[in-house]
This record gives sequence, C-alpha cells and structure tokens, in this order.
Amino acid sequence: MTRSYTMRARAESTAETRQRILDAVNQLSYEQLSVQIALTDVAERARVSVQTVLRHFGTKDALFEAAWDLEVVRVRGERTAPVGDVGAAVAVIVGSYERTGDWAVRLQAVEHTEDLARRVVTIGRKFHRAWVEEVFAPQLDGRADRAELVELLTVATDVLTWKILRRDARLSRRATSGHMHRLVRAVLSSAAGP
Repeated sequence: MTRSYTMRARAESTAETRQRILDAVNQLSYEQLSVQIALTDVAERARVSVQTVLRHFGTKDALFEAAWDLEVVRVRGERTAPVGDVGAAVAVIVGSYERTGDWAVRLQAVEHTEDLARRVVTIGRKFHRAWVEEVFAPQLDGRADRAELVELLTVATDVLTWKILRRDARLSRRATSGHMHRLVRAVLSSAAGP
C-alpha cells in the first residue's frame, strides 16, 4: 500500500512539474511577445532547474513543441462558438485576440527569420481557417462561391484585421467587434463574384 501511494504521489508530482514548465513557456512567450525563450527563464518561472526541464522534455525544441500543442488546445477551447452564430463567433475571436493578438502579430513579423515562429504561425493559420469553416458552416453550405467566402471570412476575422482596428485605429474592443461583425455580414451577404 505504501509503495503504491508513493508511486502515485511521485507521478502526480512529475505531472505537476511538467505542467508548470509548459505553463511557464507559454506565459513567458506571451509576456515577451516571442517564441525565443531562454531555458533559464523557463526554469526560473517554473521553480525548477534547467536540468529538470531537459529531463522532462529532452530538448528545447521538444519543450516548445509540447508547449504549443498545449496552447493550441487552450485556444481551441476559448474559440468555441455556436456554429452559425455570427455575433458569437466575432465576440469569441475578438476575445481570443485580446489575449493572444499582440503575440500572434509579433510572430508573423519574424516568421521569415525564425523557424519556430514560422512553424507556430503556420499552425495558427491552418487552425484559423478550419475555425472559419466550422463556425460559418451553415452560411457556407451549398454556396457556389464557398471557397472565396472562406478566404474572405478568414481575412475578416484574422488577427491582422483585429490589429488594424484595435491597435492601429485605436478602437475599443466593442467597436472592433462591431467593425469585424459588419465585415463578416458583408461577406456573407455578398453575391457570387464574377
């Protein structure tokens, strides 16, 4: 009984340490608006040694891949919206960008010079397009111009559209949501192109 308890406690402690390390990577990445995070900073934030970090993940690349995998799951959760509900979809995406937008824009700025940034941005783009196709499925079904509408909706709800409205134009979150909602409605009400 004691051995079983000790093994379970050790496994729980290991899982907790691993989670703290992954959380540290993602927290630091958002704070620093970068994916170039020093292992010493990760270890300090997670309250472990660099050796412990490496013992859990093997390499820095493996650590960051695991951290981004975890973050994709989190972002998927926060971007859940009722399928077909345009207002809810826009509110959800703007809410997500309020947390991750500046970071995502910064990664796009360095994706051509930083391999890890490029990989993260590529995943993000695929994820966003899939989100658009899922959330707006009822409005897209049966449309002859479906492919074009997906492209336009992707742009209308993209992080760069949020940045132009929220950061460059300095609009409030509410105004940004309103403008993006109007863009989405305009796309959905448009007739098939030439």
